[in-house]
Amino acid sequence: MELSDYIRILRKNWLIILVCTLLGLGAAAGYSLTRTPIYESSSTVFVSTQTSGSVAELQQGSTFTQARINTYVGLVTTPIVMNPVIADLGLGITASELAQDVTASAALNTTLITITVENADPVLAADIANALAASLTTAVDSIEPAGENGRSPVKLSRVKDAQPALEPSSPNVPLNLALGTLVGLALGIGIAVLRTVLDTRVRTGRDVEQVTKAPIIGAIAFDPKAKERPLIVHADPLSPRAESFRALRTNLQFLDMGGRSSFVITSSVPSEGKSTTTINLAIALADAGKRVALLDTDLRKPKVAEYLGIEGGAGLTDVLIGRARVGDVMLPWGGRSLYVLPAGKIPPNPSELLGSKQMETLLDVLERDFDVLLCDAPPLLPVTDAAILARRTSGAIVAVSAGRTTRHQLQGAIDALDTVDAKVAGIALTMVPTRGPDSYYTAYGYGGGYGGYGYIQKETADKAAKGRKRKAPVATPPSSTSPTLEQLGFRSTRPTAE
Repeated sequence: MELSDYIRILRKNWLIILVCTLLGLGAAAGYSLTRTPIYESSSTVFVSTQTSGSVAELQQGSTFTQARINTYVGLVTTPIVMNPVIADLGLGITASELAQDVTASAALNTTLITITVENADPVLAADIANALAASLTTAVDSIEPAGENGRSPVKLSRVKDAQPALEPSSPNVPLNLALGTLVGLALGIGIAVLRTVLDTRVRTGRDVEQVTKAPIIGAIAFDPKAKERPLIVHADPLSPRAESFRALRTNLQFLDMGGRSSFVITSSVPSEGKSTTTINLAIALADAGKRVALLDTDLRKPKVAEYLGIEGGAGLTDVLIGRARVGDVMLPWGGRSLYVLPAGKIPPNPSELLGSKQMETLLDVLERDFDVLLCDAPPLLPVTDAAILARRTSGAIVAVSAGRTTRHQLQGAIDALDTVDAKVAGIALTMVPTRGPDSYYTAYGYGGGYGGYGYIQKETADKAAKGRKRKAPVATPPSSTSPTLEQLGFRSTRPTAE
């Protein structure tokens, strides 16, 4: 992963990271505020030897105390030292309970013993520390064997008395808050990375590249009103989504398909926008002056006639079974050089009809007599119709819904086409977000928007269109060099369907 990928992960999951950070901060604050403040007080005892003062005796005494210092440190938490303190201060606890709040230590190469006591009462903590220092001195005097002079060779002296602390030693609120924030932040980032790693949905072109080497020839911007206006190129030609279909049209024209120009547009699973992509692409090609044949080859759930608002009772099915001629059911649409062949009635054997010799002949005729032939086909994973058609055309354009289709589903669709030796002409990402890290503009190089390229806002265009009417151009009939359609009964004088 590159740095840009990590930045994208942070941008996509910033809310999760923020929530986890706040939860960590809140947990640390709650823990700190609910803890009883604990105060620390320390007293220091100096351990020395009682000698006559000669150099040799002083050296021996120093060695002796160094050897005994750890013994005295351990002696602090024993009942012989603690029981007198408990009795004197009236603590009402056992020696083992008091030992949990007491820490004794000695720095290396020193004869100083530090006794530290923790307690919720700062005054009591200081009193206990001082009492333990005094009790330790008495205990050592009583248990150490007396020397020749009748005195203990070791002497303990209090060199620092404990004082009541002014500030609690715990909880350390600033430290706890900082640690809680860091833990929450790390947890949020970890969850964000884990979500990204486990997310198998196709969101950007890089996800597509992990599945197939087929080029990405278009990225269709998401439109929340797509169901209300599916024919965006016709209804709102100045919108960014319409512009993305024109970009798809341009890229399609530069594909090297061996001189052929017939395409099957399909998808992995239903509801990926393949039908609206097919229709809008056909309109965009017709607007560019191309003579386009649009076939609804989805003989299971046809949508083309419904979207275009034309009669779909008779169509491709009738042509394939010999009930009608192409010219009787193929309709010009929208005052453009766009001719539509609806699906017709849903047959009981769609796959057999699409794989028939009649279908192959029809595709050859239409491909020869039109500049571009587009076939709206069913999804690849549920049925094999699109794979059958793709093998008989120049290639398949696979529509992939960004953020919905998984890499596994896309791989299955590509495998279905590879199985029948069909060529994948390209991938068209659909429903690409227009905002966020996976947005249409950010991920596909349109960061500057359309303002610098003469993009006209829809409101401006509407004002400019007031008071004048645009007359749709008359559809151009097939040329005289293509008699095959005329022989099939194709008539271009049929009134346009709006």
